[in-house]
Amino acid sequence: MKINSLWQRIRNSREDENDILPAPHVEGQLHRNLKERHMTMIALGGTIGTGLFLASGQALASSGPAGVLVSYVIVSIMVYFVMTSLGELATHLPISGSFNTYGSRFVDEAFGFALSYNYYFSWVVTIAGELVAAGILVQFWLPHVPSVLWSFAGMAIMVALNAFSVKGYGEAEYWFALTKVLAVVVFIVIGIVVACGGMGHHTYGFENWKIPGAPFFNGAAGVVTTFIISGFSFQGTEAVGIAAGESANPRRDVPRAMNQVIWRIILFFIGTIIVMGLIIRYDDPRLSNIHGVQSVAVSPFTLVFLSAGWTPAVHIMNAVILTTVLSAGNSGLYLCTRILWTLAMEGKAPQLFCRLTKGGIPIWCLALTTVLATIFFGLSFIGNQIVYQWLVNLSGVMGFIAWFGIALSHWRFRRAYIAQGYALEDLPYKALFYPFGPIFASILIFVAVFGQGYTAFTTHPFNFNSFLSAYISIPVFLILFGIYKFVKKTRFVPLREIDLMTGSLREREEQQKVHPYIVVAADRAPTDIDL
Repeated sequence: MKINSLWQRIRNSREDENDILPAPHVEGQLHRNLKERHMTMIALGGTIGTGLFLASGQALASSGPAGVLVSYVIVSIMVYFVMTSLGELATHLPISGSFNTYGSRFVDEAFGFALSYNYYFSWVVTIAGELVAAGILVQFWLPHVPSVLWSFAGMAIMVALNAFSVKGYGEAEYWFALTKVLAVVVFIVIGIVVACGGMGHHTYGFENWKIPGAPFFNGAAGVVTTFIISGFSFQGTEAVGIAAGESANPRRDVPRAMNQVIWRIILFFIGTIIVMGLIIRYDDPRLSNIHGVQSVAVSPFTLVFLSAGWTPAVHIMNAVILTTVLSAGNSGLYLCTRILWTLAMEGKAPQLFCRLTKGGIPIWCLALTTVLATIFFGLSFIGNQIVYQWLVNLSGVMGFIAWFGIALSHWRFRRAYIAQGYALEDLPYKALFYPFGPIFASILIFVAVFGQGYTAFTTHPFNFNSFLSAYISIPVFLILFGIYKFVKKTRFVPLREIDLMTGSLREREEQQKVHPYIVVAADRAPTDIDL
């Protein structure tokens, strides 16, 4: 017994060492260099963006202080269920490409194909949009310098952060996200003090909830409209699922990141919306002017800081929002390269994109993504921007489709896990409220996707252009699904035939039991050094 106990302590110590030291790498594999702090900030930073800093003001104007609060609470619940579903999947099967691959394995190969290319396209367009925003934000300080120069400078920074190592991306995203988190925390604290009369020489209390039209402006229609805006604001949370494929210790880091991020996101978003509704009137005319170079001057964050007497707020928030733009672009490049690399590894993209640098970077994936983002960026300068605006609308809805893919994959995964006789106690992370969680999230996603274009039906005459731009992403997804299914003759995978173990943590741990002297890194096979 003493020998066994001693041997167990030795094995535990070697496992702990493997958690701390970088895992050895081999050519042709992604490197697992993302730590827990990276994972947490990637998920948190991917959510806090221009949707919160700017679009939240439009949400307040659309539905009033109570309406926007109800909407954000509902979306927070939806995001909670989506993230717990992703947490269970990504911890059991931590692979790069994550929920896109889950769609192929747990639902239908054609579903995963369509999901992957839709998600890839949405982030390429998002990167292009961030380039446009970067130029506008810097032009706020330097109005006489062409914005396109700053946009290309922003692209150069994003590419540099992604071109050398995944750790470089992780470190950059950590500090970008930390800046955004601090801005939100400061906003909430100062906002509470201002609302209570501690700053700004006025006590607001709930007076803005009692003005005519408040607290529910536009009634249920206002809540639905805000629901859509708030849903877009939360997009990007799922980035942690793709990053799980390069986590140094997915069994420990992914569940911790999920648990921490879920509650922080809810706290930050709900706290921000409450403070905003207390201090800013929903009918403030400045909230309807969130566009162009001067948009930062009417950001709800800026308005609250100005109410506190903080005159440099405009410049400070411009810097914070510029950081947000760089963060979104940085994450977008990372996600696109990993998705395209996974598609190539699965034979769904040219094999050229399988190639990695010595640092484990899919360099050709990065190159193609950069070129496509630059082309879409160029479309924003053509004519009256109709093509570019359609691309933006198309990409936005695709984020909701990705969330639906996560919920559906989790529902199928759990059913297959039970049908094949596995014990739920063996899962490294279990999502709460299954099956209610993924089903409820799917219902809300359908409401968001089909409700975001309802204005096309309320205008007279019927607005066909508005209808098409709102819903075109749905037929695009179905066409991709149908073409792949027809060409490859795929089928809906029966529960008992779903592959649950290939690449899973359980499979890796069983491999270690066969050779107890070997501590195998999660992304490689044993080498001569191990033996």
